[in-house]
Amino acid sequence: MGTYIIKTPDIGEGIAEVELVAWHVKEGDTVVADQVLADVMTDKATVEIPSPVAGRVLTLGGSIGQAVAVGSELIRLEVEGEGNLKAGAAPAAGTARPAAQPAQLPAAPVLPTFAVPPPLDAGERVRQAIEAAAAAQVTQGNAFERPIASPAVRRRAWELGIPLERVRATGPAGRIVQADLDAHARAHPGLAPPVPAREASGAPVKAVVAVPVRVNRFEEINTTETIPVIGLRRKIAIKMQDAKRRIPHFSYVEEIDVTELEALRRQLNARWEGQRARLTLLPLLVRAMVLAVREFPQINARFDDEAGVVTRHGAVHLGIATQTGNGLMVPVLRHAEALDLWACASEIARVAEAARAGKATREELSGSTITLTSLGALGGIANTPIINHPEVAIVGVNRMVERPVVRGGAIVVRQMMNLSSSFDHRVVDGADAAAFIQAVRGVLEAPGLLFVE
Repeated sequence: MGTYIIKTPDIGEGIAEVELVAWHVKEGDTVVADQVLADVMTDKATVEIPSPVAGRVLTLGGSIGQAVAVGSELIRLEVEGEGNLKAGAAPAAGTARPAAQPAQLPAAPVLPTFAVPPPLDAGERVRQAIEAAAAAQVTQGNAFERPIASPAVRRRAWELGIPLERVRATGPAGRIVQADLDAHARAHPGLAPPVPAREASGAPVKAVVAVPVRVNRFEEINTTETIPVIGLRRKIAIKMQDAKRRIPHFSYVEEIDVTELEALRRQLNARWEGQRARLTLLPLLVRAMVLAVREFPQINARFDDEAGVVTRHGAVHLGIATQTGNGLMVPVLRHAEALDLWACASEIARVAEAARAGKATREELSGSTITLTSLGALGGIANTPIINHPEVAIVGVNRMVERPVVRGGAIVVRQMMNLSSSFDHRVVDGADAAAFIQAVRGVLEAPGLLFVE
């Protein structure tokens, strides 16, 4: 038998370290070739690390949330043959830890048995169950650290009479999940609440309590939950803090009459239904922004504040802020200026779905020159979006609503929507920002201009 060391791979782009966000194996597991061992995260993308060989896991080279240097030892396997570790070689300092001995868990307390002994009546059985549960709780004391679990899991555990301190956690960062409760319940069937006892008359015994005693009825209300900020959530936090710290934001809000735009969108969808991609509002907004930045190239730019250089781009690589299950991501619609409305709609759907599924590549998540963000029906009246550094502008879409407005001296009902945009005041003047948004507004309120080059 030999030892095979898998090192943290060089993912490229000059990355020196990655964050370890998930282990898919544990010490002692047997793995096969190409099995995913761990997930690591770069600045934006999550990368799976597969095993090049089959073997048994000896040691893991880091904990969840830890920054791991490229080239450092990630995992050590026992394999058939010589492996790739030279005889007598010592483990690299700081990259691997000795194989941990199996944790000696304290013996589980004797759980109350709710079987019905023939000599005892229903009331006696209930009293014994309550006393046994209370004794187990007192005996347990502070022997265990407070387990990590969501309020929903804690409530279900209480309802099932399962002490969370006795449940083996398999979730991320040692979190107890619902499946852990199911496994514990199967292993300890005596925890299941008993069927309510009945008196000789057949009426239920009102004093029956089928759960362990709770010493403090406010215990659940006063609990706290500690959640490590790791992975994509940490990257988002760092990026947002950096953007707000480095960029002097100013915001500009303008209302737009989108009645004609919505009518055109519905007509186009009806005309090309089943033949072309269905149009949402976003492709129309993208087209309006593409036309507007031709007049205001300083808006479609990136600012390297350390070098003091602003780079204006002829191509429009438009970031589409997308909410995913793991947090906010910004996939990039490349060369938006070269796409018609339907090609734009298809590409927006493709990159957004790739981001939500966690399959977007690094190239699809970087290099944007201006960003569009929308919360759809939840967009509110106005907001102050944070610029996607090192860009200098972001356009935010608010909720579309019908409301009365004055047109030609008469009150009419129109579909109105606000654009809430933010700009980097170091390189974009207020007048230029206002003129840019007015140019976008002009196109959206006269949607025939969307088709004019």
